[in-house]
Amino acid sequence: MSAAFDVDVAVIGAGIHGAGMAQAAAAAGHSVWLLEQSAIAAGSSSRSSKLIHGGLRYLETGQFHLVRESLHERSTLLRLAPGLVRLQRFYFPVYRQTRRRAWQLRLGLSLYALLAGFTRDAHFGTVPCQLWATLDGLDTTGLEAVFWYHDAQTDDQALTGAVLRSAQALGARFLCPARFSGAALSEDGVDLRYTHLGSEQSCRARVLINAAGPWADALSASMTPTIPVPALECVQGAHIVVAGAIERGIYYVESPRDGRALFVMPWRGQLMIGTTETRFHGNPADVSPSHAEIHYLLGVLKHYFPRYGATSADDIVSSFAGLRVLPGGAGHTFHRSRETLLVPDRMPRPRVLSIYGGKLTTYRAVAQRALRQVASSLPARRALARTDELPLRAD
Repeated sequence: MSAAFDVDVAVIGAGIHGAGMAQAAAAAGHSVWLLEQSAIAAGSSSRSSKLIHGGLRYLETGQFHLVRESLHERSTLLRLAPGLVRLQRFYFPVYRQTRRRAWQLRLGLSLYALLAGFTRDAHFGTVPCQLWATLDGLDTTGLEAVFWYHDAQTDDQALTGAVLRSAQALGARFLCPARFSGAALSEDGVDLRYTHLGSEQSCRARVLINAAGPWADALSASMTPTIPVPALECVQGAHIVVAGAIERGIYYVESPRDGRALFVMPWRGQLMIGTTETRFHGNPADVSPSHAEIHYLLGVLKHYFPRYGATSADDIVSSFAGLRVLPGGAGHTFHRSRETLLVPDRMPRPRVLSIYGGKLTTYRAVAQRALRQVASSLPARRALARTDELPLRAD
């Protein structure tokens, strides 16, 4: 006979996917423990571009399912978390040298609206040229058109905290700091070890959810037996914050150097610009913006907003970098899928499910898919709530 279980679902990592998984499992009536080694959203979930968006640029690579799902989740979060997720107007300027031409943008925004279901939030249009001077000092030299549309902005760390508090209200137990030290897989569950309150402790779970973000591959490799990890690559995205004001909305611009899309946006009374895409190798705890990334971002800012022409690295208020986990492969990372990878240790009746990659916007939908994937390993429980009906409140 198997030993008794301490918990139905153990989750490692209190980023947005770990918090979302804890909420989904607790809402379904399962007992849940969430273990985090440092702090809520201490990794990539506090170092994103702070956007809840459909991913307009993903249309270029044919990721229509991801865009449609993201737009649905954007609508859901605007409804559930009005104090945390706010609709913003986005501006996309088109210059003579802009790679994405006006007709391409109009086509892309039309498809974006279609995938959003032609809701009120899906409307888009152009800014009349007589109003260009009101666009926060945007350079108008060679400007041919300015498109506007809507997406949303959030505080990623605050949103993660709200999801975690929702999970706790449903009965999930949060252990922090709790450092994972190993796990042994048995035929019907997982025996995991962790350090908490200065002592080595253990827990027997029916299912272990590996939501450790850029540490997820190392966590999988540390289990007994080792769980195979798919080919992955970490990509660093850097942001900088400078003193300044952006009042009309968020600007979606192209780097004049390589055509990469970046955002210039208001952030806590200042101006933030990001993000880069730089391959990363090393300890995820050591991620930070490089000098090259900082100068790259400053160059884009000065190009589009000439009033920041004298701004230098010494004027940066703060900077940060996060890691995206993408499928491995040759070629430019732009062409890699942004779909979340859900990798079970076996099928059927998985004991471990690892979450690789993913977007802030789609955390709730990912958690629902993950819960369905491990359902065969969990007992039937009476559901307590639906996550698409649970309000999320700022602390």
